[in-house]
Amino acid sequence: MGGVIRAFLLILTAALQLAPAPAQVETIAIDAQAASRPFPHFWELIFGSGRAALSLRESYRRDLDAVRAATSIQYVRFHAILHDEIGIYDEDAQGRPVYNFSYLDQIYDGLLERNVRPFVELSFMPRKLASSLTPHPFWYRPLVSPPNNYAHWDELIAQFTRHLVERYGEPEVDQWYFEVWNEPNLDFWSGQPKEATYYELYDHTARAIKAVSPNLRVGGPSTAQAAWVDRFIRHCVDSKSPVDFVSTHVYANDSSEDVFGTHESIPRNEMVGRAAKKVYDQVHASPRPDLPIYWSEYNATYMSEVAVTDSAFMGPWLANNIRQCDGLTAAMSYWTFSDVFEEQGVVKTPFYGGYGLIAEDHIPKAAFNAFQLLHMLGSTRIPSASSDALVTRDAEGTLAIAVWNYAAPEEAGTPRDIRLAVTGLNGLQHARIRIVDNRHGSPLAAWEAMGRPAFPTRLQVRQIRDAARLPDAVTEDLAPGNPTIVSLTLQPHALALVQILP
Repeated sequence: MGGVIRAFLLILTAALQLAPAPAQVETIAIDAQAASRPFPHFWELIFGSGRAALSLRESYRRDLDAVRAATSIQYVRFHAILHDEIGIYDEDAQGRPVYNFSYLDQIYDGLLERNVRPFVELSFMPRKLASSLTPHPFWYRPLVSPPNNYAHWDELIAQFTRHLVERYGEPEVDQWYFEVWNEPNLDFWSGQPKEATYYELYDHTARAIKAVSPNLRVGGPSTAQAAWVDRFIRHCVDSKSPVDFVSTHVYANDSSEDVFGTHESIPRNEMVGRAAKKVYDQVHASPRPDLPIYWSEYNATYMSEVAVTDSAFMGPWLANNIRQCDGLTAAMSYWTFSDVFEEQGVVKTPFYGGYGLIAEDHIPKAAFNAFQLLHMLGSTRIPSASSDALVTRDAEGTLAIAVWNYAAPEEAGTPRDIRLAVTGLNGLQHARIRIVDNRHGSPLAAWEAMGRPAFPTRLQVRQIRDAARLPDAVTEDLAPGNPTIVSLTLQPHALALVQILP
């Protein structure tokens, strides 16, 4: 008999081990009348894109129009405005500079016509001005060397800046940002030693810009891995070099050794927030604690990872970054808004782990829909003890609450039951709920179900776009109670936006 019981217990234990884990349950307490603080939408003011020449394409401009309609985008940043394909700089037979601003004007006109301004990244080196003709390995082969003649470089920057002021007017260009170079601590700058030669480039560039107008805004060091910021500020102070802001980059899969000089494993959902705190502390401990901080590139990965940038994972990851970085930065520029992008060559398939919010053929990814949801957050933030929620209020008193179920991209995760327990509603009676997850507002599964076609037919493209649409909101009447309960079940990698309104 004892053997039978033992056998039954073994079978029961095995069955319990095979049974799916119950959904996690979390109650998030919210006081709708709690004191709030300003909550600027710093995550949707600037977006990155590939290189300057791409902005002349219809596909690029179509994607930009979509992002403009879905977010509060004000600026676009791209590489290579000085690349030879733009044609700004040349030299005649006697070595005298020759300037041509035709494509430059078309590029910036295209942005301004869409009510978007340039966040000007001054890169890369024109061939006739490069001290080395060894190109960077990017597909479009930018030259990343110091100039061979600083007098000619200074005059190029002055002519470039003066032309912008003459064409667009100083009141307009005063609202732009001029960022010197891109990631000089990596292989985008071949000067040796890197830091000292970059500072030389920066000093020449900043002074040339300010000579045109002292009101124009210039900054750097535009480094990868949150590097150099404290030393850059010290250099500018000691050298009396103009600086109006600092900029740097971080990616969530950067190593702790590169960003912090430590030997630890920092999860993907903590790296950006920790880097933002590091730079914030450096600036506020510096001789120029007033300098605004711009993260002019960031993303969940600097690699091509379909399970990251092409998937619903991005929704919770983005929302969690906003929660962590609020108050630590003036703006963060998501890299990038579109997969009209050619650093590794011509796009070979719609979903390849590209950085963009919108895939080839104007297909919105889950990340695009996540930005749409996060755009609906209010202008003030209410405190919350939850690390999986952002609670906000708008000027009319409507609550907008983002809640999410984060799991690392390599993890399956488990569903979570979430109860929003809200007090102090004062007449707010309805909940409007939108959710983006792997099956809602994400086109990746539809494309995979088709067999991952590299070149979808036009019919398939329409079907994938249909799957990519942000689902309609579900509206629920709230039952009276104190607290009032809104119940959600979130699948792994789900982001929900709950509005509670009259």
